[in-house]
Amino acid sequence: MPGGVALVDVGDAFQADLLRVQRADRRVLVRAHGGRAIAVIGIPLDAPLGSESVSVTSPDGATRWLEYAVADHAYVTQRLKVAPRHVELAPDDLARAERERERLLAVLSTWSEPAPATLQLKLPAPGRRSSSFGSRRIFNDQPRNPHNGMDIAAPTGTAIVAPAPGRVVDVGDYFFNGGTVILDHGHGFLTLYCHLSRTDVRAGARLRTGDRLGAVGATGRATGPHLHWGVMLNRAWVDPALFL
Repeated sequence: MPGGVALVDVGDAFQADLLRVQRADRRVLVRAHGGRAIAVIGIPLDAPLGSESVSVTSPDGATRWLEYAVADHAYVTQRLKVAPRHVELAPDDLARAERERERLLAVLSTWSEPAPATLQLKLPAPGRRSSSFGSRRIFNDQPRNPHNGMDIAAPTGTAIVAPAPGRVVDVGDYFFNGGTVILDHGHGFLTLYCHLSRTDVRAGARLRTGDRLGAVGATGRATGPHLHWGVMLNRAWVDPALFL
């Protein structure tokens, strides 16, 4: 389904570190599991329904194509009220948002070694899930992009911790996302934390599971204090709930 994950058998387990798997022009994470090499493919929210494929290239340069199916999934619609400046952007705010978009695209294109230690994530903050992944969002009666993460409602100042080992690849204050931290877990597996009231790490820091990275807030485009938590695979936002 769009926003989901496809698991595709691409060969014997001993080949997991030798094969190069790509969806379009984006490299895909491959894990050894149960004696097999499994491609873990993030499916974008805007992916068309039906058959899709990945290319699998062996060390000798031979390439083959494997197909998988993208099924439909119904996401809810959510209506939200926010400050008008976060919907109808002034010229200066629009220019800032565009600059930040370019920066985020560069950060989120990260591919690093080694492979992630685990794909099983801990919940990064306690609280009620106030908005689920994939919701069709309408801000001040104007449709916007679907929600690409999980929102966890919690009081301002609630600790946010790393859900798995990772390296901090970005710390910033963004127009839409507010206080933000991005962790790289390896091989295109990244996690995003937004609307923070404070950040407690610097770019380049290596975190262990449970290390504090910041605190819940309501910065950026937010209706109240909460953590927006995003998970990315091969540059596609996918449902964080799949990894808990």
